[in-house]
Amino acid sequence: MSQTFYRKGFLALAVATAMGAASFAQAADIKIGVAGPMTGANASFGEQYMKGAQAAADAINAAGGVNGDKIVLTAYDDACEPKQAVAVANKAASDKVAGVVGHFCSSSTIPASEVYDEAGIIAITPGSTNPTVTERGLSAMFRMCGRDDQQGIVAGDYIVDVLKGKKIAVINDKDTYGKGLADATAKQLTKRGVKPVLEEGLTRGEKDFSALVTKIRSVGADVVYFGGLHPEAGPLVRQLREQGLKDVKFMSDDGVVTDELVTTAGGAQYVDGVYMTFGADPRMLPDSKAVVEQFRKSGYEPEGYTLYAYASVQALAAGFNGAKSNKGEDAAKFLKAHPVKTVMGEKAWDTKGDLKVSDYVVYQWDKDGKYHQLEKQK
Repeated sequence: MSQTFYRKGFLALAVATAMGAASFAQAADIKIGVAGPMTGANASFGEQYMKGAQAAADAINAAGGVNGDKIVLTAYDDACEPKQAVAVANKAASDKVAGVVGHFCSSSTIPASEVYDEAGIIAITPGSTNPTVTERGLSAMFRMCGRDDQQGIVAGDYIVDVLKGKKIAVINDKDTYGKGLADATAKQLTKRGVKPVLEEGLTRGEKDFSALVTKIRSVGADVVYFGGLHPEAGPLVRQLREQGLKDVKFMSDDGVVTDELVTTAGGAQYVDGVYMTFGADPRMLPDSKAVVEQFRKSGYEPEGYTLYAYASVQALAAGFNGAKSNKGEDAAKFLKAHPVKTVMGEKAWDTKGDLKVSDYVVYQWDKDGKYHQLEKQK
């Protein structure tokens, strides 16, 4: 709450008391949690979440808030660790949050959402794509993103139709998100008649992939698909290049949508040419133009999941306002019955909490360490 608000509040209270008023009502706060990796290897995504959520909360508060109440955000750091995610979910419940924007890693969102469900808290994840998130019958769990099975189809088709891959190595990080996405892509490749020549897992936190690179070379792979996050994707693509596999195409997912990929790879020269799947760039939409300009004026580029988090707060606010209630169950019922206008365009959800329309497309990183949506998608 701003100092100006406090000063005005106290001034009004003093005036009301001086006039002998019997009571003075001030708008209450509605608490919304923002849960994700605020520390650790994936903290860049936590920063995207907070930047987007705070900007949305500020805009909504300036327009009158949620049912007359002011949104107050609290960050909950799960470090993309499932046990920590459950701990912070319990803390959020004890803090009496009305809604949650989070989590990021699917392996965190899945157990944390059980806690929210029991507490009657509505949650919208900007970035968890594993199908299990919305397949367990939870009444108030939503996504602002697509699903692995949708993303895997796009990746698999692109590898076959555009990259013309014949020998595909499918690598995953053994985590719920990474393996789920790798499996979905491998399934689509097999369906298209190109069964992967190698399916292998690596361990999150590893940095030396020389043995894996040797395996990839031994099978003669012409495309490597990696299901996982940037802390491992960066070193993996660098070591492929350093060990002579410069012509092998590298494709990954929406877990590498951060300029930290360049850092973990050791330089833009190593990510040049890397492909990835992600939702159609929300920064290019007419609905986001004013918000994107505001971010850029402040010196922050709203990449990755920034606008997904912004839209998630907008959706929560729309749900509460539409239901004329700050209860999660009421907001969830409203969102499943009504489309909502967001910075990412109009969004509508099915009865499970999945978006009715998925917009995954393929991007490519360039020599300057920036990613761009490709014109040729098929």
